[in-house]
Amino acid sequence: MSQSPTDATPHLQTQKPSQGGTPNNSVRAVRTTFAIARNAFREAVRDRVLYNLVLFVLLLTAGAIFLGELSAGQETKIIIDLGLSAMLLFGVFIAIFVGVGLVYKEIERRTLYAILSKPIGRGQFLLGKYLGLCLTLLVNVIIMGAGVSLALIYIRRGWDPLAIKIWPAIMLIYFELMIITGVALLFSTFSSPALSALLTFFVFVIGHFSADLKTLSSTSNQVAARLVFRALYYLLPNLTTYSVITPAAHGISPDMQSIILAFAYTIVYDVVLLLGASLIFSRRNFK
Repeated sequence: MSQSPTDATPHLQTQKPSQGGTPNNSVRAVRTTFAIARNAFREAVRDRVLYNLVLFVLLLTAGAIFLGELSAGQETKIIIDLGLSAMLLFGVFIAIFVGVGLVYKEIERRTLYAILSKPIGRGQFLLGKYLGLCLTLLVNVIIMGAGVSLALIYIRRGWDPLAIKIWPAIMLIYFELMIITGVALLFSTFSSPALSALLTFFVFVIGHFSADLKTLSSTSNQVAARLVFRALYYLLPNLTTYSVITPAAHGISPDMQSIILAFAYTIVYDVVLLLGASLIFSRRNFK
């Protein structure tokens, strides 16, 4: 039985005035944004690809246990290395393939027209979608991280301090996924899902070679090449900040200052991405 555009729209009706007075605009805006985020989270959770990816990561962790038992003295290193790497890779897949469809699905199902017919700003709509996917990723990262921690406890046949020490690294992985989600959302406002996914994946790959871009910008003989590399270095996210999987596999956790700086960088970069996405989205005509 098909669902009408209005039925598929989240419950975003404006509230009627109460006897105690109407809530101010900022409170209504926050409530509406959270309603959009909650609806985006529910849609993402219902998407079977999320469960498949999480299950696959947990299976990889189980495989790491098996490999670790074959490698004397390297069990924990293999589990952490393989588990966190799988968490990052499949988290990126979730961020890309769900993120690029956040806007496109609403346009394709024509539910966007019903949503925007209400007193909802386009930037507010994008922010709600972004927060909903970030919440989805947070749940998935916690589940996958718990799987890695339990694998460490199992391989030790008892408590292992690394089961807790890996969580700062997991936190940095989540920060990186927040940026990738913002990038995917930005591209989805003006491009097709396939091209948006490809561009976002390129940003993810190039972002891990940020230091190489800086080196190329200073050593290239071509002026144009130097300018291109320098522009890419400053425009693309520096994802090497979040690359702590190898140290975590050796029992080295990032310090609190590094985590705070990484969090601040994530927030600033995501704000810029969301502002850019809102600017582009506000200029699109939907007929």
